[in-house]
Amino acid sequence: MNDNSIIELFMLRDERAIEELANKYGSVCHRLAANIVQREDAEECVSDAYLAVWNSVPPEQPKRLSAYLCRIVKNNALKRLEHNTAAKRNSDLTTSLDELSALLPSPSSTELSFSAQELSAAISTFLHTEKERSRKLFVRRYWFCDSVEDIAKLFGMKPQAVATELHRTRNRLKNYLTKEGYYI
Repeated sequence: MNDNSIIELFMLRDERAIEELANKYGSVCHRLAANIVQREDAEECVSDAYLAVWNSVPPEQPKRLSAYLCRIVKNNALKRLEHNTAAKRNSDLTTSLDELSALLPSPSSTELSFSAQELSAAISTFLHTEKERSRKLFVRRYWFCDSVEDIAKLFGMKPQAVATELHRTRNRLKNYLTKEGYYI
């Protein structure tokens, strides 16, 4: 079933909408959540995301249902991770976020304050200027929170080559954000 048909089911408040959503995107959602939290928590994050979509559509009418759903799943998983590991650190995810956080503007920067949406748009614009492979590696690492080893297997690369490419992409992103007026 296509996304527009699924959204229409949500608009009609037809409970089959959740079933169709799960059939189409369940495996992607479970993998995304499982990259962040344990399997049991991942199941709950995905179920909560289905409920969140049910509660938000209508009035929302997402243009890209997969992106809308994955964002909810990821946010649920990150909240669950924060709850579960208040004082502990999850090495794979924390490493991924630490790598990226060095590029983001300091929240205390008062010269220019940009909204999260503007920063997101700037990063998206930057990614569209990147070669396809660099863009895909970046998204797998920092959006889907895949480990470097998993990305290497997925793309048929050595882990060191993936790490090097990610490092270079982060450097290009840092330069781009600096040119755009973000103080890193």
